[in-house]
Amino acid sequence: MGSRLSGKAVVITGAAQGIGFGCSELLASEGAAVVLSDVQQEKGNQAAAKIQAAGGKAHFYLADVKKEKDCSGVIETAIKTFGRLDGLVNNAGWFPRATLETTTTELWDEVLQVNLRGAFYCCKYAVPAMRESGGGSIVNMGSICGIQSLPNLVAYGAAKGGLLALTRTLAGALAEQRIRVNYVIPGWVLTEGEIAIQKGQGRHEETLKKDGERLAFGRHQTPRDAGFAVVYLLSDESAQVTGTVLHIDAGASSLPIAPGTYPG
Repeated sequence: MGSRLSGKAVVITGAAQGIGFGCSELLASEGAAVVLSDVQQEKGNQAAAKIQAAGGKAHFYLADVKKEKDCSGVIETAIKTFGRLDGLVNNAGWFPRATLETTTTELWDEVLQVNLRGAFYCCKYAVPAMRESGGGSIVNMGSICGIQSLPNLVAYGAAKGGLLALTRTLAGALAEQRIRVNYVIPGWVLTEGEIAIQKGQGRHEETLKKDGERLAFGRHQTPRDAGFAVVYLLSDESAQVTGTVLHIDAGASSLPIAPGTYPG
C-alpha cells in the first residue's frame, strides 16, 4: 500500500468495472478512502468488497448520474462515511454508436445526460464539500472524441467536447478556492462495455488485440494506465496543475493513426 493519497476521500462514478474500477483500486492502494458509485449494484458491491479485501477503504453507493438526487446522494454519502471530500472522478460514461442521421432525440438526450449532465451534477454538489475541506481535485474522464470524434459517435463526441469546456470553465472559476479541475483522455481501453459494442459489430476480442499491436506503443491502453494519471491529479504532486488535458493515449490524439486501429 502506498501513501500518495493518504487521508483523502474520493468519489468515483461508473466505478463497478472498467476504467472506473481500475482507478478506484489504484486510489485505494495509495491510501484514499473511496466511494464507488454505479448503476450496477451487484458488480458495485463486488468491486468495493475486492478493494476492502486488499486492505483498502471502500464503500459502494448505488447511483444513476442522470438523476440529480443520486449525484447529491453520493457526495453526502462520502462525507457521512469518511468525514470529508477531497476528490471527484467523473468517469460514468455511455458511448453507443450512431451517425448524425441515425441519432434519435432520445439517444442524444441520454448520451448527454450520462456523459455531461451527470458530471455537472456531481461537480455542483462536490464543490461545496471540497471547499469545506480546504480545496480539492476534480478529474473528468474525457475522450479523444471530445477533440475530434468519429462519424458514428456524434452524440458522444458532443458530450465529451462539452465536458472539456466544463473542465476549463470550472478550472478558472474554482482556482481561488484551491479546487483543481482537469481532463484525462484515456485512449482506447478495451473495457467490458467496449468489447461488447465491438462484438456486436462483428469485431471479436482477439481481432481487437491484434489491432492494438498496430498502435504506436504496441498495445491498447488499460484501466490502470488511466488510473496512474488520476492518482497523480488527485495527489498533492499536481498542486499546480489545473485546466489541463492529460493524454494517456499513446499519442493517438496527435500522431498519425493506422487505418482500422481506432474504434468505429
